[in-house]
Amino acid sequence: MIKSADLPDTIAVFPLPGALLLPRSRLPLHIFEPRYLQMLDDTLKSSHRVIGMVQPNPCARDDSKLHSIGCAGRVTQFSETEDGRYMITLSGVSRFRIREEIEGFTPYRRCAVNWTGFDRDLGRPESDDQFDRPGFLDLLQRFFSARELSTDWDTLKDAEDELLVNSLSMLLDFDPEDKQALLEAPCLATRRETLVTLIEYSLRGGTSEEILQ
Repeated sequence: MIKSADLPDTIAVFPLPGALLLPRSRLPLHIFEPRYLQMLDDTLKSSHRVIGMVQPNPCARDDSKLHSIGCAGRVTQFSETEDGRYMITLSGVSRFRIREEIEGFTPYRRCAVNWTGFDRDLGRPESDDQFDRPGFLDLLQRFFSARELSTDWDTLKDAEDELLVNSLSMLLDFDPEDKQALLEAPCLATRRETLVTLIEYSLRGGTSEEILQ
């Protein structure tokens, strides 16, 4: 089992609005910009093969500012296209807190990070003892119907608590700030409650601003 002490103090970060990675989940990415191709090349040469996914902070005066909390993933799959692009998969390892951004040296962004406080991410999958699965699936069906979305309901019904909640948190089309709230949820139960709130507001025609208030 990975320990926080085994993770690097400095990692490459990929600021991508709306892209959410959670521990023990998988995120497919399409890499094509030269700076991120360099980032991937350097990461694959490292012993840890870790990249940090982090949201830009729209509330900051400086457009380049990042949210303080992101999630690191290990490159577990990658394939190259004929024109030099890469399709990769990041497997979520742990959330982190940015201490400072490191200037220079690389065309992509790098940050000194702290893994303290996220020990839960490195443990076993979480369960949610208060999870009302029938009620949640009923709400989800109404949401999918309103959005004219389709899914494999049998697979959803059989999925473990963490896989179900985290997968929906990553896949559903919420605003970046809502995604950040899902990321920062301290435990699975809190993330599930946040997800339910977002779905309910969407069904009522609510906006992200209303949720944040």
